[in-house]
Amino acid sequence: MTPAARVQAAIEILDTIAAAAREGGAPADSIFAEAMRARRYAGSKDRRAIRALVYDAIRVVRSAPASGRAAMLALADVQPGLADLFDGSSYGPAAIAEDEPRAEAGLAAQALIDLFDPLVDGDEAEAEAEAMLARAPLDLRANRIKASRDDLAVLFPEGETIAVTPDGWRLPPETAAAQHPAYAEGRFEVQDAASQYASAALGTAADMRIVDLCAGAGGKTLAIASLTANDAEILACDTNRARLQQLPLRAERAGATRIETRLLNPGKEGEMLADWQGKATHVFVDAPCSGSGTWRRSPELRWRLTPARLERHLADQKKLIELGSDLVAPGGKLLYAVCSIIEREGRAQVDDFLKRHGGWTADGGFLPAGVGRAAGGGYLLTPGHDGCDGFFLARLTAPC
Repeated sequence: MTPAARVQAAIEILDTIAAAAREGGAPADSIFAEAMRARRYAGSKDRRAIRALVYDAIRVVRSAPASGRAAMLALADVQPGLADLFDGSSYGPAAIAEDEPRAEAGLAAQALIDLFDPLVDGDEAEAEAEAMLARAPLDLRANRIKASRDDLAVLFPEGETIAVTPDGWRLPPETAAAQHPAYAEGRFEVQDAASQYASAALGTAADMRIVDLCAGAGGKTLAIASLTANDAEILACDTNRARLQQLPLRAERAGATRIETRLLNPGKEGEMLADWQGKATHVFVDAPCSGSGTWRRSPELRWRLTPARLERHLADQKKLIELGSDLVAPGGKLLYAVCSIIEREGRAQVDDFLKRHGGWTADGGFLPAGVGRAAGGGYLLTPGHDGCDGFFLARLTAPC
């Protein structure tokens, strides 16, 4: 493909991504993969170049654009040489018209920025905005059941230690670590540092009975199994069958033998967890959220968030904290986590829970020194301050 043809292909893919963002359709990665399957003539270099154009444009444009062309023109304004490829050549984009409209560049729509936790504002706002849209590194977590971080240093000498994580190893963006034989052997998992901090925040103790209430495909479940030396009893739950059914195979590969999975029916979660009511020493609620802390990995998420979608997330979070708290034994712990930097999803949810539940208290000091900043009853991690995805974490203790 010619460079101009690559630009035109990226424009067409951006059209589909923008429409999906507005309508709640497929994520950008799925759309891109499907578009490449339809363009079998595109070689590996073409695919890499088109992908870079697509995601660079998404990172530049603050909200879903009117067209893929408008998004690409916004990118052309800041990427040297790109405008020259709008040359009207065969299979390339038409020449740029005088005063042709561009999509608006920026971090996000102002109405969305106004929802951020106050810690994201202030003197570091510009640095945070830059970090939130930068390409994320590839973080690995050594699986203690089978390996150590020292082993990762040998396998990937180009990497570096992730400060104050117990098992983290950081590689350059888009490193193909999952293709290494050691991954298939279960010696490590791909997991951002923020998720590693969250898993470690649950703590370790003898005779732990843990419920991972929103386990998904089990990334944090496996991290907990690793941190507890495969000694804790873990119940991993979710309402998404497709995601949860990935966990048993991943657990087998990791050598994690004490994980039980349980698919929950929406609306009947409490009934289906009756046997765990008041019996869990620890409950992990990694609640569905806006994903505003993960824009460096999924920048199109900021095109997707609407007031209605946020309200649904908030309602789900409130329900899940309540459900999780019912499972905690007297004196037990509930860890609430969202990969979000929106105040209403983080500190406001926890503050509301504590007001409604006398006797429950918020723990402090459960993160390594220098990681996160105090935010109400929990801590906020951000890309600029902590070098990881944005996360809110709160660890709550039930009354005895």
